[in-house]
Amino acid sequence: MPIFTEYGYLAVFVMLLICGFGVPIPEDVTLVTGGVIAGLGHANVHTMFAVGMAGVLIGDGLMFILGRVYGQRIQRLPGFRRILTPERFARAQDAFHKYGKWVMFIARFLPGLRTPVFFSAGMSHRVSFATWLLMDGFAALISVPIWVYLGYYGAQNWDWMFKVLHQFQHAIFALLGILAIWLTYHWWQRRAAGRGKQ
Repeated sequence: MPIFTEYGYLAVFVMLLICGFGVPIPEDVTLVTGGVIAGLGHANVHTMFAVGMAGVLIGDGLMFILGRVYGQRIQRLPGFRRILTPERFARAQDAFHKYGKWVMFIARFLPGLRTPVFFSAGMSHRVSFATWLLMDGFAALISVPIWVYLGYYGAQNWDWMFKVLHQFQHAIFALLGILAIWLTYHWWQRRAAGRGKQ
C-alpha cells in the first residue's frame, strides 16, 4: 500500500483508469484501498469518493469512445486483443442485444464483461453518450461510495470490514440474479409478441 499512502488520490485515479481498460485489477479493491488510506488519515474520504467516481467514469467512458471512434479496428491491436478477446466480445454483444441498455448498468458489477460491453455499446452507434453515462453513472453511484466508505470505516476494524465485504458480495450477486431473471422474462415476452405478429 505504500504507493497509495504516498500518492493517494493520483494512485487511486490511475489504477481506476487502468481497470477501465480491462486490465485484471479488481476495481473494488482499489476503491476499498482508497477508503482505507482515508480512514488512516492520509486523505479526505469525501474527496476520495469524488476521485473514485471520476476514475471509474473516465476509464469506462474512454472504452465507450474508443468503440465509437475506432470500432473493430482496435481489436487488432496486440494489447487490446488480450482484453477484448473474441469470446468476451461475443458474450458482450449477445448480452447487449438481449438486454439493451440495462446491460450497461449490470456490467459495472461484472469486471470480466464491463470493458467489452462498454466498447460494444460505443461501437454499435445505437447508444448515445448520454444514455451510457446515465446507466454507468447510476451504477457507479451505488458501487463507488459503498466500497470507499466501507474501506474508510473499516480501516480501524479489519475483521468487521472483511465480514461486511463477504456479505455484500453475496447480496450484489443475488440482486444481479434477480435483475437478470426480470430482464430475461421481458426479453422473452417481447420475442413472443414479435412472433405473434408474424
